[in-house]
Amino acid sequence: MVRIVCISDTHNRLARVTVPAGDILVHAGDFTGHGREPEIVAFADALRALPHRDKVVIAGNHDFLCQSTPARVRELLGECHYLCDAGITLGGLSFWGSPWQPEFFDWAFNLPRGPALAAKWASIPTDTDVLITHGPPRGILDRTHDGTPVGCDDLLAARRRVRPRLHVFGHIHEAYGMLERDGTIYVNAATCDLRYRPIQPPIVVDL
Repeated sequence: MVRIVCISDTHNRLARVTVPAGDILVHAGDFTGHGREPEIVAFADALRALPHRDKVVIAGNHDFLCQSTPARVRELLGECHYLCDAGITLGGLSFWGSPWQPEFFDWAFNLPRGPALAAKWASIPTDTDVLITHGPPRGILDRTHDGTPVGCDDLLAARRRVRPRLHVFGHIHEAYGMLERDGTIYVNAATCDLRYRPIQPPIVVDL
């Protein structure tokens, strides 16, 4: 059994979050406010202080430097496993991470709905156990405060193809939570609420 601790959307507040122990920590993006270098350095320091054997991180729409200067971000983050349309095997589980989401104002890692996003999800290997994306699939923990579902249809289709055991995401703070459907555990691990208060606790999943 591997204990996976899921967080997301910490927005410069990771040091204020009580993170439970586990084997692998997953952060599903938006670890900064605007993706500036000092924010990434502070996040890396807070991440380094956590005891988990492995730490897997992807970027989100706030993490601009991750899109513009990825090599510098990898250097700043240090020993964690930073994934951008890439995978890694840890604890006998295959992880795949991708930061893209449907166009959302003028933030980072935006792509139009349709072929551009579908092409990103087509690269997810079919043997993926743990899928990490910043945004949710359509209709799953993706409703905004007014009840509008804003997840990605093509990501949902990719999930049906890949059938991961666990899919971790964030992005929609108010849709925080966990559910299981068709053999996949879905976790919207957004730590901050709509007012950017880091009050939504990490979600722990044992695989």
